[in-house]
Amino acid sequence: MEAIVYERFGGPDVLSFTEADRPEPGPGQVRVKVAAAGVNPVDFRIRNGWMRAKFPVTFPMIPGLEVAGVVDALGEGVTAFAVGDEVFGHSDTGAYAEYALATHVVAKPAALAWEQAVALPVAGETSERVLRRLELAAGETLLVHGAAGVVGSVGVQLAVARGATVIGTASLDNHAFVRELGAVPVAYGPGLVERVRALAPQGIDAVYDAAGKDTLPDSVELRGGTASRVVTIAALDAAEHGVEFSGAALADPEPVYEAQARLVAEGRLRIRHAETFPLSEAVKALELSEGGHAKGKLVLIP
Repeated sequence: MEAIVYERFGGPDVLSFTEADRPEPGPGQVRVKVAAAGVNPVDFRIRNGWMRAKFPVTFPMIPGLEVAGVVDALGEGVTAFAVGDEVFGHSDTGAYAEYALATHVVAKPAALAWEQAVALPVAGETSERVLRRLELAAGETLLVHGAAGVVGSVGVQLAVARGATVIGTASLDNHAFVRELGAVPVAYGPGLVERVRALAPQGIDAVYDAAGKDTLPDSVELRGGTASRVVTIAALDAAEHGVEFSGAALADPEPVYEAQARLVAEGRLRIRHAETFPLSEAVKALELSEGGHAKGKLVLIP
């Protein structure tokens, strides 16, 4: 099968579009003929070796956590799916390929396009997990760093649905989008603490950092000098600030996938799509992701 593979840590130059062995499903797994693979910032962080403590890598490595496609083969003990079922979820073997193995997948609603379905697993599960960890309640005020990004924007919507007031950092050209999601936009950069305090004189109850670029000192200051109820999914210096880094997925993400897929199908959860690339142009998609300027979800199609 065709796949994107790397055999050492490094930049985009370590990636190759090549032939790889088609994986065989083990117990509890399905093999998926990939219709779409999601591109995420965590993909280049893993590839660079920055997250090896949390995401161990065995070379040769096929990147890609998110997969959507058609069940092609069943492992021992799988009874929930049949060959031909359309599914989406988390890839066990790397989704940047023609075929991938998966344990945590759910049925794709017919109303969802492949690009919509494959955008959910990381952004939706991550944001649900972080909001649970923050114990966000109705009436509280949440600061979301990176509110216009795919993950951050889902977090904004889920927090608003919980009845929270949300302030979201974003570049000026994304303020209208953040406002459409139900949040109060604020420009990031020098002076952020003062701008947020002007918007929330009552204080910030919790911080969800989906950006990870010099966000933690201001977050701790806005929480009154404490790292309590500050969670990051992107700042690799979290430990230096006493902030919790959330990287481990929920043990049972399927109910989250299913619930959020229904919300997308009903038009109650929005995920902005930026661009779709053929698998052979994965390097271009990853470079765009690493540059931090993609206005929405990047998707690969084998």
